[in-house]
Amino acid sequence: MIIAGDVGGTNVRLAFFDKGKKRDPLFLEKYRSADFSDFSSLLRKFIETLNGKQVEAACFGVAGPVQNGRCQATNLPWVIDASELSKELGNKKVWLINDLEANAWGVTVLNAEELLVLNGGEKLQGNGALISAGTGLGEAGLYWNGKAHVPFACEGGHTDFAPTDEEQVDLWRYLKGKFEHVSYERVLSGSGIFQIYQFLIDTKKEKQSASLAGVENQKEPQRIITEMALKKECPACVRTIDLFCSIYGSEAGNLALKMLSTHSMYIGGGIAPKISGILKNGRFMKAFTAKGRFLNMLSKIPVQVILNDQTALLGAAQYAQEKK
Repeated sequence: MIIAGDVGGTNVRLAFFDKGKKRDPLFLEKYRSADFSDFSSLLRKFIETLNGKQVEAACFGVAGPVQNGRCQATNLPWVIDASELSKELGNKKVWLINDLEANAWGVTVLNAEELLVLNGGEKLQGNGALISAGTGLGEAGLYWNGKAHVPFACEGGHTDFAPTDEEQVDLWRYLKGKFEHVSYERVLSGSGIFQIYQFLIDTKKEKQSASLAGVENQKEPQRIITEMALKKECPACVRTIDLFCSIYGSEAGNLALKMLSTHSMYIGGGIAPKISGILKNGRFMKAFTAKGRFLNMLSKIPVQVILNDQTALLGAAQYAQEKK
């Protein structure tokens, strides 16, 4: 039996799989990350559900850079060490991989109905790429080695935010007044949605609706803003998500160029499925392809939204199956 995990800034999903089965976990549990002081205590709680089942190996996709089997989670106060987790599991083999690398492994086992097409394109032989906005912003590549796609991690979400028009320049100035480093993650994330909304209100580009008074004091204001945008009940919220989609498309296009992802571009994370209707209105793809002389090449790249929220979990299981 294999334990697989998707360790995110907001939630952790853990499951165990029969050896050789990539799709159907025997048992799956979801935990709130904030309810635990460290990952080891969370894992111990999950192990209690095994009822004596024999663990052969484990793989955990973690939201943060993994180096030498160790990871300081980016949006959690956790340090996760594969050697310590191995001891928790009776000295079994444990792999830590970046959560976007896990997602990239996961897309290899997804079915067509688990993907929403934004651009049909022409699926050519070559690399793929994945960008994922959720609690943070993750990016990964799928290198084509001539026989198969090999996922690899990067930390592209923390590169400098590059405005593409005057409104985005104003947004950059606004964020620069608040943060020492304005990365893409500051904009393309759950908290980024709220930052964009605040920018529009504070700079008086939009007026705050009476129904959103005090939204900044809510636990997850980005959810309220997104819901209002989807219902078209608040002009400021609609403009927030439109601006978010434009920047998302632009950075996805940047990633496609850097990875030369002529085979595929996947849009992961928890935000994209919720705003899929807005992503399909053309704003995302217009920004994705707006790369001057490379417009034609980018227009041919298949772009798909990942709808299965267990993709990273499936990918961690797939990685363990491949490596064991």
